Amino acid sequence: MKRLFLGTIVSGLVLFATPGFAQDREQGREGRYENRDEGYYKGHLFDRVREDVERVEANTHAFSADEFRLTRVKQELNEMHQSAANGRIEERRLDDVITAIEKVIADNRMPERDRMMLQEDVRHLRAYKEHNERYYPRG
Repeated sequence: MKRLFLGTIVSGLVLFATPGFAQDREQGREGRYENRDEGYYKGHLFDRVREDVERVEANTHAFSADEFRLTRVKQELNEMHQSAANGRIEERRLDDVITAIEKVIADNRMPERDRMMLQEDVRHLRAYKEHNERYYPRG
């Protein structure tokens, strides 16, 4: 009798708790896209862009032109990061990253949500570039 009672309780917990956990996991995924206010990027712009590119890459077919374009974005981000480690981000490197992401936006097959996410990244990269040009003009 005791085993039957415990078995019923455990079965009930598994049956009714599992959908609740699945909903929480889905909300966590949605939060990546929806909780992206200006503070999301603060101090971490290039890390956030890389995370977004990797998120898109994770859902891309291997050995495809889409994957090649994403790899190119990551390569441009790496080169920009290396130049930043030497002191200052070169405008040309930042332009290369923006151009590579725009090519992904234009040509890759991906969900509209991912496309919008990358467009937002480009907007932030351009704002960063404008800020640098205003406060650190070439001279």
